[in-house]
Amino acid sequence: MYKITSNALTLTGDGMAVVYRRGVPLQDMEFFQFHPTGIYKMGILITEAARGEGGILRNDSGERFMERYAPTLKDLAPRDMVSRAIYKEIREGRGIGGKDYVHLDLTHLDPKVIREKLPDITDFVETYLGIDPAKQPVPIQPTAHYAMGGIPTNSDAEVTADETGTVVPGLYAAGECACVSVHGANRLGTNSLVDIIVFGRRGGKALREHVKRAALPPLPDDPEGMSRSRIERLRSGRGGETVARIRAELQAEMMDRASVFRTEGSLKEMLGILRGLKERYGEVRLQDAGAIFNTELLDAFELGCLLDLAEVTVTGALARAESRGAHCREDFPKRDDANWLKHTLAYRKGDRIELKLKPVVITRFQPQERKY
Repeated sequence: MYKITSNALTLTGDGMAVVYRRGVPLQDMEFFQFHPTGIYKMGILITEAARGEGGILRNDSGERFMERYAPTLKDLAPRDMVSRAIYKEIREGRGIGGKDYVHLDLTHLDPKVIREKLPDITDFVETYLGIDPAKQPVPIQPTAHYAMGGIPTNSDAEVTADETGTVVPGLYAAGECACVSVHGANRLGTNSLVDIIVFGRRGGKALREHVKRAALPPLPDDPEGMSRSRIERLRSGRGGETVARIRAELQAEMMDRASVFRTEGSLKEMLGILRGLKERYGEVRLQDAGAIFNTELLDAFELGCLLDLAEVTVTGALARAESRGAHCREDFPKRDDANWLKHTLAYRKGDRIELKLKPVVITRFQPQERKY
């Protein structure tokens, strides 16, 4: 299941999609990190501490398969490498019982270690799967986890509008919705704290100074009209489609065609599927058309945002004819610094997406091939 609606992306995704519809570009949306160990079908993450304490990934035959993919680091290899290894095992028929998951095996560990050092894992697995991880292996699969891309900003969290860094006056973004690009194409574990703690603080300080000197800009006529019309269209829809059905298809198709592994063919197929899903989205009918505490309305609005973000992600992935960080093109397996040491900027132009390229600023550290 493609967790394009995981907590992190859902909470920030609306902001990305809304400003994108208003003409602000999105940067590097093709770079999406998959966490290798999400609980099967649920996407709830099993922390890497489980493997840090000695957890082992095993396929259907019980083989510790990471020894083949990363002989030195084994199960402690980087997230993208482990995710690709798991996905390859599944794709080649070595998933558990032929299904699309493998096992995270903690049964050889001292139960006291599991209870005291991994209490959340014990709680999650017992609650959602009815499994005691000290006695039974845990079914896991790669799960969409973190967007390296987002709304382009500078180091003061000011949103930028183009490849030259032109600031959009008075607009700030921080957290996972923003792309300061401290992560490049592949975030290191715990580094997401930088997004909100460092750049949230810097953005707050910059915003405080901005409002001291900025004049109140004139509002256009009916400034909330676009948002109101989207909400009213959803509330008044009379088609035969449901939010749940479209969202489930979006998740499944994105997982199959645009997730851990990508090719030109799969991405082009996905763009065609997205066109169909967006047409069907226009035929959504809500069972609850009320205006107060309407969670179905919220889900419907978010689905529209997710469709927009999925289209940008796939378009950027199709254009980037290389593999870099979390972006893996099987038809272009090597990194291509000569042509693609660049950021992508995606602009919404009517019903199409226009991509522009923005230079990467190299400061202290030169790009190097990742070796272990």
